[in-house]
Amino acid sequence: MAKIIHNVAIITKINNIEAENAAKRIAKLLTKKKIEVYTIFPLTLGNSAMTTDSENLRNIDLDLAFAIGGDGTTLRAFRTIPHNVPIFSVNAGGHRGILSEISLDSIDTIDTAIELLLAGQYFYDFRVKIQAAINGNIIPPALNDIVFTRINPTRTPMISMKLMDDEISQRMDGVIISTPTGSTGHSYSIGGPVLYEGLNCLIINPIASVDRMPEIVVPTATIEIKSTYDAELIVDGQEIYEVPAGQSVQIFRSSTDAQFIRIRKRGIKQIAKLGF
Repeated sequence: MAKIIHNVAIITKINNIEAENAAKRIAKLLTKKKIEVYTIFPLTLGNSAMTTDSENLRNIDLDLAFAIGGDGTTLRAFRTIPHNVPIFSVNAGGHRGILSEISLDSIDTIDTAIELLLAGQYFYDFRVKIQAAINGNIIPPALNDIVFTRINPTRTPMISMKLMDDEISQRMDGVIISTPTGSTGHSYSIGGPVLYEGLNCLIINPIASVDRMPEIVVPTATIEIKSTYDAELIVDGQEIYEVPAGQSVQIFRSSTDAQFIRIRKRGIKQIAKLGF
């Protein structure tokens, strides 16, 4: 159900003029409608928005956030913006923009999108997120994937995975645990399947498995992983955590789903954005 928009946050691709110009346009259109606009430091837009940080955002009753940049900016936004705030993604200065709702083909694109959003002509698109716990410490959620990979390139570890009361042990470089949203990312680049983004499942995609273990599509149950050598856990290709040899890591569905705001039906739009 559409809600009246009062407070909006904007996060952009860092040091990108195209994204900053789009942010200025959006802020100008919103402030004309008496909507409070907040930007996340280091982005500043002068009198049209108030600059804050991610910690203070949690004290603001946000109705909507704009992620302006490429897919990397959208992934960062879902870790920065409070989990209950829906995000409208704008491709500006990015590449394919698979996660985006609009691209900056013209200024009219932004104007039309703002009009539809303020008129309540939008809907929510919910997506599975995943998280990991390392030695009891829960790390921020991933919308695309969590990569568990070896640190030392001269040693191939034995990696074991427990899932649904079964255990698989294989000698390999690592493993990618991907959501359906992330199926067009790292998993796809090493031969994984592209899944419809709204599915409730995960992809386990081995990296350079000695015995050529296949990728597996599984329910969103907890996966426990450990390695015989030191490893790294990489969240959405942006944050890295060290995992000592023998340390068990739990990967599980986040308690909250990602919320996109959409103004048009997507279908299998990610296939077209991959160039097919």
